[in-house]
Amino acid sequence: MWCQNVSQFCQKLVRRRPLEPREGSESLLARCLNTLDLVALGVGNTLGAGVYILAGEVAKDKAGPAIIICFLVAALSSVLSGLCFAEFGARVPCSRSAYLYSYVSVGQLCAFITGWNLILSYVIAIASVARAWSSAFDSLTGNHISQGLQGTLSLYMPYFLAKYPDFFALGLVLLMTGVLVLGARESALVTKVFTGLNLLVLGFIILSGFIKGDLHNWQLTEQDYNLTASGPNGTYSLDHLGSGGFVPFGFDGILRGAATCFYGFIGFDVIATTGEEARNPQRSIPLGILTSLFICFLAYFGVSASLTLMVPYYQIDPESPLPQAFLHVGWAPASYVVAVGTLCALTSGLLGTMFAMSRVTYAMADDGLLFRRLARIHTRTHTPIVATLASGNLAAIMALLFEFSDLVDVMSIGTLFAYSLVVISVLVLRYQPDQHLQTNQSTEDKTETPEPEAGPLESVPKAGILKTLKSLCDPINTSPTLKSGRIVYGCALLLVLLLTALSLVLAQWPRRVFSGDPVCTTVAVLLLVLSVGVTVTIWRQPQGPTPPPFKVPALPVLPVLSIFVNVHLMMQMTSRAWAQFGIWNAIGFAIYFGYGIRHSLEDTDPQPPASNSQTLDKNIPGAESS
Repeated sequence: MWCQNVSQFCQKLVRRRPLEPREGSESLLARCLNTLDLVALGVGNTLGAGVYILAGEVAKDKAGPAIIICFLVAALSSVLSGLCFAEFGARVPCSRSAYLYSYVSVGQLCAFITGWNLILSYVIAIASVARAWSSAFDSLTGNHISQGLQGTLSLYMPYFLAKYPDFFALGLVLLMTGVLVLGARESALVTKVFTGLNLLVLGFIILSGFIKGDLHNWQLTEQDYNLTASGPNGTYSLDHLGSGGFVPFGFDGILRGAATCFYGFIGFDVIATTGEEARNPQRSIPLGILTSLFICFLAYFGVSASLTLMVPYYQIDPESPLPQAFLHVGWAPASYVVAVGTLCALTSGLLGTMFAMSRVTYAMADDGLLFRRLARIHTRTHTPIVATLASGNLAAIMALLFEFSDLVDVMSIGTLFAYSLVVISVLVLRYQPDQHLQTNQSTEDKTETPEPEAGPLESVPKAGILKTLKSLCDPINTSPTLKSGRIVYGCALLLVLLLTALSLVLAQWPRRVFSGDPVCTTVAVLLLVLSVGVTVTIWRQPQGPTPPPFKVPALPVLPVLSIFVNVHLMMQMTSRAWAQFGIWNAIGFAIYFGYGIRHSLEDTDPQPPASNSQTLDKNIPGAESS
């Protein structure tokens, strides 16, 4: 009996949601967003404070002028994930982002983990951006706001909270929540205005950098350091500043910088949450994702190049890199232009992140994995009002009380983890048979007459094993079957384990691997060979007969490469960040096993539901459809 209970419990964890919308389901969200709206939403959500702050931090201590290579590596990693998001956005036009993509391909537990970690990333991002907005505005007023709050309220704050409660950040988040409640069209208009102003300011910064910059700052030598150190405040040493030249901190510095620069590309996935609000999601979502990533890369590349051309990288002020750079070249008034651009970028980023958070929360509640009342939709504005208000109030409280500057790595881990699951989902789903054929195939497998005995009992399993091994690299069928689909599932799981082990070896002992250490090099080569073999096995399996509107090219090579890059970037994070990530997921498991696993619609209603609508003027029963 207990074995049967364990089996049923495990089956609940891997329940998958149908790829097609359920029969009779119809979303109440308004389809009002065009491609330009999605591009503005993606660019605005990605080009936040990072474009004004991140370049200075990475260039000074991690990469030097080679920061442009760091952004290139980070952009390529994001593009690999973005292609997978684009295929899923065209294949599954629903407002559920990476959460639904995991649900339809790898199962309910992985989907919950994906959605839960996206919420973590969004909460940290919203609170961080709100506090950064407050800090930027406070600096324009001579820091009078922060000084007043610290003088009156800092003594009453516990040690584990921020130095003072930021009421300005609280009010900003609540204001943006109100904008989102008005409707998707209104919030898209606000996003387009602030994103346009931000791009104009970035264009001014890039042009100014190339006019006032000096190419010699990319070719610094030891003599340049000594000349700088001979000044009255010169305390620089060549060891601390790197080895000079364009790549002063070596290849390791580029990898560390790329892991940090990846934070600057977090946000394009907000486009995937607009599936039920885009007019033509199958075209707009792929085009919006790829266009926004390209625009963001150009902006990061241009700003980082301009910054390192204007100022020697070791003289960059990480707290205020661009205003100090303009001061260095004699253009002090330009710092006000930078301040305006910073506030516009923070505003559009804050609004986009809050939009994505409310839609993911709504999607999980709509499926029963979070509390169902969060899935209510306003009848007039057609927005998930309860999810928007709940997530906005939570983020506002966090922005009021907490300081999130040390949680950026945790946010990156959560986002990379979600991106990796989406890539795995694309890799798995492309090789699955059409869902309406799976039931018939299962019935045929069960009713198939057994083969007659042809010898000793040992010959049957032996023949089965040989047949299975042969089918791995030389499948008979030209269309995917349940068996080939299960082979891809197993290979994908094995591939993730192999790539994780390879990334761990390369992250912990990179010099020993590349210097020819017999043990480390042998282990790395063995893991690489096994990974290639598993990838070839997946490649040899038949793909689905119905191509999606947008396809990831070079499958399975690009998804495998994306998984490796994402995992390797995750390995660059600190142990403290991983511990905090584990605590958050422990809280999520408590919610899932305490509520979600029992209220999931995939468990309570095996028949196609009648409706997907939840409105403010009716109750939501437990067995109601998503």
